[in-house]
Amino acid sequence: MPGRIDALLTQAVEAGMSDLHLKVGSPPVIRVEGELRRLDGFEKLKPEDTQAYAEEILTPRAANDFKTYGSADFAYGRPDLGRFRVTAFRQRGSVSLVLRRVVPGTQTFAELGVPPIVEKIVGQQSGLIVVTGPSGSGKSTTMAAMIDWINTNKSSAIVTVEDPIEFLHPDKKSVVVQREVGVDTTDPAEAIRSAMRHDTDVIMVGEIEDLDTARATISAAETGHLVVTSMRTTDPADTIHRIISYFPETEKPIARSQIAAQLAGVVSQRLLDTVDNTRAIACEVMTNNERVQEWVLSSAQPGNLIEILKESGFFGMQTFDQAVLELVIGRKVKLPTALPYVRNVHEFRAKVMAAGIDG
Repeated sequence: MPGRIDALLTQAVEAGMSDLHLKVGSPPVIRVEGELRRLDGFEKLKPEDTQAYAEEILTPRAANDFKTYGSADFAYGRPDLGRFRVTAFRQRGSVSLVLRRVVPGTQTFAELGVPPIVEKIVGQQSGLIVVTGPSGSGKSTTMAAMIDWINTNKSSAIVTVEDPIEFLHPDKKSVVVQREVGVDTTDPAEAIRSAMRHDTDVIMVGEIEDLDTARATISAAETGHLVVTSMRTTDPADTIHRIISYFPETEKPIARSQIAAQLAGVVSQRLLDTVDNTRAIACEVMTNNERVQEWVLSSAQPGNLIEILKESGFFGMQTFDQAVLELVIGRKVKLPTALPYVRNVHEFRAKVMAAGIDG
């Protein structure tokens, strides 16, 4: 028998929701085409309402996380409704929920607007690919597009280790096995090691968040797998330093050597508001060449890497400033919107003016 949350989700999905917010003191609120609005026919929610909604859908692992930490991230799905990514948290002593609808299917690289070099990176036989950015920057969507491209174009055995699963990948040219942390495995690092023992070509790891996962991920790349993962880091320099920081001091030189050898690419991204009220992606991209390897091995400063990226367009590299400049010159993004995302504002303004655009 459908529960209260299913009836609510049915109405929200029919109204075109992308997100549903459930908070005490407010009626259910949905986001439709970027705009928030109250769902018709509901009174303000009481503490017992949000508590009941949460109890209907919390998995055992999520319930334990919620009890221990006051928040939990998990997935909820119904065959007739689809799949939702759920965040449950406490605020002012009551339960709040945010449910994001996972729309079936994935976007192509062209639809996302990622640089063409991404296809070449994903087409490699082995190596480590890291997609980075803050929460809400579209990392999961980009990784899903990468897996879908491999699934469509290559005959590979793919294993994903996700927390939670956000996109479903039916078999195409490849065979895809999707494992959810807390449901199919309790330990991401062990799930990676398990995938390495099987006939696996590609491993997708939802996120590197600790030493064990970092070790297992790098080891998988070293043993000939193509590994796609993500981190909540700002740019390629921050990403490399964050991975290295997980390792004890005595292991850092070895970790640097492993990363320098196995890195296929880092794609760091931001989403910018466009002139037509959509969002455009801007990517800083680092691939691997001798200069990048030297930088990784030498513990160099972030500024040095920026110069390498700026001068390595032949290898598909680019900085955020170069990516954002292209959006402004293409009149997709207005200059005031772009400026908070660039490093060198003076140089950026000069290039915009040289292109004949008046800010």
